[in-house]
Amino acid sequence: MQEAAMSAIKKSDVILLSPTGSGKTLGFLLPLLGLLNKSIPTVQTLILVPSRELALQIEQVFRAMGSGFKVNCCYGGHPVKVERNNLSEPPAVLIGTPGRISHHLRRESFSTKTIHTLILDEFDKSLEFGFQDDMEYIIKQLPALKKRMLISATQMEEIPSFTGLVKPVQVDFLSNAAIAPDLKYKVVISEAADKLNALFALVCKIGSNATLIFCNHRDAVERISELLWIKGLPNDIFHGGMEQEDRERALLKFRNGSHRILITTDMASRGLDIPEIEHVVHYQMPHNEEAFLHRNGRTARMHAKGTAYLMLAPDEKPVYLTEMPEQETLPENPKPPKPSPWSTLYIAAGKKDKVNKVDIVGLLLKKGGLDKDELGLIEVLDYSSYAAVKRNKMNSWWTPLKARK
Repeated sequence: MQEAAMSAIKKSDVILLSPTGSGKTLGFLLPLLGLLNKSIPTVQTLILVPSRELALQIEQVFRAMGSGFKVNCCYGGHPVKVERNNLSEPPAVLIGTPGRISHHLRRESFSTKTIHTLILDEFDKSLEFGFQDDMEYIIKQLPALKKRMLISATQMEEIPSFTGLVKPVQVDFLSNAAIAPDLKYKVVISEAADKLNALFALVCKIGSNATLIFCNHRDAVERISELLWIKGLPNDIFHGGMEQEDRERALLKFRNGSHRILITTDMASRGLDIPEIEHVVHYQMPHNEEAFLHRNGRTARMHAKGTAYLMLAPDEKPVYLTEMPEQETLPENPKPPKPSPWSTLYIAAGKKDKVNKVDIVGLLLKKGGLDKDELGLIEVLDYSSYAAVKRNKMNSWWTPLKARK
């Protein structure tokens, strides 16, 4: 898929269709490298995405490629002043949500005269979120565009004319068997009154493996999270009603293993870089097949195996299921798995304070007396940092990020 995308972008505009978890991010970043010019000191490529989380994921992947080109992110909830300061020395690649990018364009925070490439990632989701007017405005401000790439994990019936795609080459890997996920489906049958108990038993059987639990509404996420805590199952939540800082903390604790259960709405079904999720649980089934596929795309990524559990009433069968999966047997006397061996350490300094991962490793190994295997994933944000530390090594002079507020 990545090779096909690199070949296609040389010739024309591209529509890249490939399943979630198949490596689409590199599918458009790799060919992008051949289009950038180190002698141009202003923005050359604009990548529009529907969510802050996806913007940060793409930025992280691009930085890890070590291309030498500057990259920056702009998104709602991030200080505009910080973004304007970043844009005073323009990046070669600018990633952002349509609302925030249009905000900067109206205030002339950066020049569009040298932007030759436009990438619309998760384009269908951007339309679903209501970003059409912002995207249309942005594209009209790009007079020098030569290449356009539209990226999606689902086939679209019609491409809006405002995208300006001219005779695009369609790179379609949606039905490619080589990148089809190794995903097993299982069903849990339960009456409504016993559904929470069934979920508890299922999570106990799954054990300490990373698990995403999907609900259809925010209030269900909150309610189920609270009930699982009461039953002795630590977890975190993720939905659109939360402050961005809280969502960010929930994701990083899930990524670093401090929490192995994340209860969420469909907001977490796309655009999040959370590796090694073994299990997806549909506590409430989505209303359509597209949402079902995107949820399942969180597991069995990049040749890994995964299991999706469907929690259904005895007479329930969603119309998009062609056949009923194998029924999962639940334990009669479920016991909660042991707590995660990891906890999260909060450090009140980040990139804007000239702090990096090497500094934190040095601090925790030399001053904190940790061994290398007692230190896990480290994430450095603009003004804060987080490090996974073995729970039994947390000392009182550190401020662990609390599991619950």
